Amino acid sequence: MKNAREKVSEIMAIADIRVDGNRPQDIVVTDERAFQAWLSDVALGLGESYMKGWWTSNQLDETIRHLFMKRDLINKKVGFDFNLLLLAIKSRLTNRQTVSRARIVGKSHYDISTDLYEAMLDDYMQYSCAYWDRGANDLHSAQRDKLQLIAEKLKLSPGMRVLDIGCGWGGLANYLNDKCGVKVVGLTISEEQRNYAQKKFGSSDIEFRLQDYRLCDDGPYDRIVSVGMLEHVGYKNYSAYFEKISDLLSDDGLALVHSIGCNVTDTAADPWIDKYIFPNGMLPSLKQIGNSIPEPMVIEDWHNFGASYDRTLVAWHRRFTDAWPELSEKLGLDEQFRRMWEFYLLACAGNFRSRKRAQLWQIVLGKIGQAGGYQSVR
Repeated sequence: MKNAREKVSEIMAIADIRVDGNRPQDIVVTDERAFQAWLSDVALGLGESYMKGWWTSNQLDETIRHLFMKRDLINKKVGFDFNLLLLAIKSRLTNRQTVSRARIVGKSHYDISTDLYEAMLDDYMQYSCAYWDRGANDLHSAQRDKLQLIAEKLKLSPGMRVLDIGCGWGGLANYLNDKCGVKVVGLTISEEQRNYAQKKFGSSDIEFRLQDYRLCDDGPYDRIVSVGMLEHVGYKNYSAYFEKISDLLSDDGLALVHSIGCNVTDTAADPWIDKYIFPNGMLPSLKQIGNSIPEPMVIEDWHNFGASYDRTLVAWHRRFTDAWPELSEKLGLDEQFRRMWEFYLLACAGNFRSRKRAQLWQIVLGKIGQAGGYQSVR
């Protein structure tokens, strides 16, 4: 009868990963309890045992990429996953992203500490995929190019009224106001984000509100933009989300939705991500988005640059690692937090690098077809 180490070694071999090997994707086990953790609780066990320091990797993002490349075969080998099933059942029986529950992710993730995000992110404080396809060589330039890409796709003119759903720390709103002369209202469910944005960028032309998108009713807006927000909406609310955009958008307006997307249709997120990083979040599929867009809306453009997220996450991890000594002392963060955050960033990088499940989509919507057709921008 095979012991836990032998069983895990056999499973890892499916993804060309060796236990205690020395290649980039190989893992090194420092505590034998890791093997049983993986076998008894696959969805949570890999990440939680990494947080505890029970195993490490020569290059964690490559380890995760290899696992994602063979995910289906590994799942068949491992079999039943109780936590994944439990989360799927909860997501089907309840709406995990109601107005009252939406604040949970704001308090648990975005309100951790502005110091953490200032250290990890670029000068624009962009916590979403950067755009590297225009030749940027550093994170700040790539995020600037992403902001410019959004501005170009929205075809902005001075004086337009723009709604930013999920405005973060206000970097996009400020950029659009500064470069394009538009007036912006930004919505967030994070008190820390709202306070930071209002203090740094608030003006007569830029307003930031602590408000759920479902409660916004002061349209019409000439343009609507929503970056990194759809991942928090939940499949039971996709129709309400796009209907709200339609209701708030002027008849000749444009909306841009920037979101991580999934190649397969699910009703819940990975249990580790749900428990430690983004509670109540989930990734939409193309099918779920398409079925949720109301009839008056027209999909004018669908742009996938998911490969850029791999590079963005690696850049975030590098900045986080460089800042860690100062952050840990200033914020009182322990080694388990560091390993949790590292697993989050590099596991996501490996996921995007595999191209098997996670993508990054920018979708441009019009309420009516644009005269002469919408001209795509890349």
